[in-house]
Order: sequence, then structure tokens, then C-alpha cells
Amino acid sequence: MSTAGNVAAMGVPRPSFTVGVEEEYLLVDRSTRDLAVDPPPSLWEEAAAALEERVTHELLRAQIEVSTQPHPTVSDLAADLRRLRATVSQIAGRHDLAIIASSTHPFALWWEQRTTDKDRYLDLAEDLAIAARRMVICGMHVHVAIEDPDLRVDLMNQVVYFLPHLLALSCSSPFWGGRDTGFRSYRINVFRSLPRTGLPEEFSSWTEYLRHIQVLVDAGLIDDATKVWWDVRPSARYPTLEMRVADICTRWEDAVTVAALYLAILHMLYRLRTNNQRWRRYSNFLVAENLWRAQRYGVEGSLMDYGRSQLVPFADLVDELCELVRPDAEELGCLAEVERARVIAREGTSARRQVETYRRALEEGADEREALRAVVDELIADTVAGI
Repeated sequence: MSTAGNVAAMGVPRPSFTVGVEEEYLLVDRSTRDLAVDPPPSLWEEAAAALEERVTHELLRAQIEVSTQPHPTVSDLAADLRRLRATVSQIAGRHDLAIIASSTHPFALWWEQRTTDKDRYLDLAEDLAIAARRMVICGMHVHVAIEDPDLRVDLMNQVVYFLPHLLALSCSSPFWGGRDTGFRSYRINVFRSLPRTGLPEEFSSWTEYLRHIQVLVDAGLIDDATKVWWDVRPSARYPTLEMRVADICTRWEDAVTVAALYLAILHMLYRLRTNNQRWRRYSNFLVAENLWRAQRYGVEGSLMDYGRSQLVPFADLVDELCELVRPDAEELGCLAEVERARVIAREGTSARRQVETYRRALEEGADEREALRAVVDELIADTVAGI
């Protein structure tokens, strides 16, 4: 930490710190376990009737997105997320489909997928060409309400340091096109082929941020800030700071833990500000190194501790982070959810479970396709377990 320079400690109302989550699921055929390339319109009609605006299409027809309401507590968020998963799963089941909360499908081929027949997605497919067609990936976005726009930008600048930690805890995309990639989050590799992705720029104010967005709007490159897809960004629709770096967590409990930890980190950064302090800002060059390690190794690896200039096992960093945000988690009423990050660091994420299932099936005599189908079966069960 360092003493704040041009950031005032006082004069900014406390944010409400409400929290909401968006999750993107893949729709799979229960018989083949492959992606449902063209789900029936009746599925979407049922989903819209049950969830209204809280369920939407995504870029590909085999994807479905849900959004929780903004909630004042993490426990309320968890209950909402469970209801959404249960509802979408039940509707999919009536059409012989299932949902999987995984950032990639174990063996689906991107060139076989179809773009959703809506203007926004068709325009993206036209503009981004093959890079858009390869987006057979899903993520989880966490929104935390930070009503003051300048504070939103200030906290964005600081929270960048913690994005590798959040990614590592969420990894669920070890496979691509039927291959074990060796990565815990291969989704990041695919997503980085789009423009305006990765770590955000550092801005001194909300006005400076808007000025940069307007340059691209005036040039006709983007319509608005919704087409800026940084790992964390000021939401273009809500007064929130939206974390987008995470894979979608297969288990709902893991998703709630990642959301709770992100919330507690932002609260900690605001708390520092009230004491006229701030988190030290490291260059994107250094943070990107940790992001690469997180996507490659997940919780089983190590990240650079830049204060100590050495690699530290991820589990040790999680222990330190949980202690750092403990007072914030206690104030927010989400200490148990934050503490569960230690369990994820110790036992592994969905990515680890997927690879272990695949290797175990091969050892037991399954061929490649059978082993990959076994991974899908595990994902189907894990996605709805305990809801």
C-alpha cells in the first residue's frame, strides 16, 4: 500500500456494494453430449415466459445467458443464482437438452456452430470474421454497484492487481476441440483474439475514460462502451464495476465464492481510500504475467508476489488474501463464502476435475471420444448439483 496522492480520502459517498452475476451456459444434446447447434424456438419461449428479461440469447445459438438481480447480500445472490440454474436446467431437460457451466465444451468444433439470428450478433460476426465464429466460450461477469463514476474508475485501476487470483479460482476450460490444452483456462486464449480485450488502461477520472471511448465512437469503430470487453470495466448499462476475467464456475458454490471475493476486494480498496491510502499500482506488463500463469496453471500453480519479487504458491496467496479482506467480508456478511476460496485452492477447480475425469476414463479403457463424453456427463451433473 502507499499513501494516496491525488485521490481524496473524503467527499465520496459510500457505495451500496450491491452485487449481481451474469452466467453463460452451453446447451448440450443429452444423447450425443455435443453442443445443441440449433435449439428449438420453444425452448427460448419457455425460458422467456419463466424468467423474462433475466434470460437472453448469446452470440451462438448453443449458448444461453442468465442474469441475477442486484442483491444487498451474497446469500441473496446465491439463492437467486441457484433458482436461475434450476429453472434453465429444467426447461432444457424438457427438450432433451442439458446445460453445462463450463467455459469451453470438451470436444465441440467451433466451425460447426451457428450464430444467433439477431442483428447485434450478426453484425459482430460480420465485423470480427473468424475471430467471432471461434467464440465457443462462456464466462461469468460480476457486477458490484459503485455509484460514483470517478470512484468506479479509481477502483478499476486498483483491482486489476487481483484479476489473476479471481481467474485462477474460476478455471473451467481445459479442453478445446477434443484436446487437453494443458491450460486451466483456454477460454482466455480464444477471447484475446478480439479487439479491446485484456487489461484496461489506467484512467485518472471518469471524464478521461469517457473521452477515450468517444474517440472510438466518433470514428465509427464502436457504437458504445458495450463493445469494450476488458477483463474489468465500468458497465455501460449499470452504475457498476463489472469483472469479466473469470471463467464460468461449474459449481454454483464456486461462482458465489468468486463473486464474494471480488466484492470484498472492492470493499477493502474503498476502505483503504477512507484512510487516505490505496493499493499499489503495478504495470499491466507485470499483471499480465500473473494472468498468463493463472490461465496456464490455475490454482495448482504460483503467482508472482511483486512486493517480494518471487513466485508464491497460489494457495498461500489465497490465505493471505482471505486474511486481508476478512474485516470487509465480515462487514458485508460473506465471510463463509470468501473463506471457501481456500477450499477451491486446495481441492482444485472444474478444470482439474475435468482433466482427472478424462484421464481416469482413458486409464479404464475408454477411447478418446468416450472419455470426453464422460467429462460432459460430469459437467452436466456438477452444474446442477445442490441446486
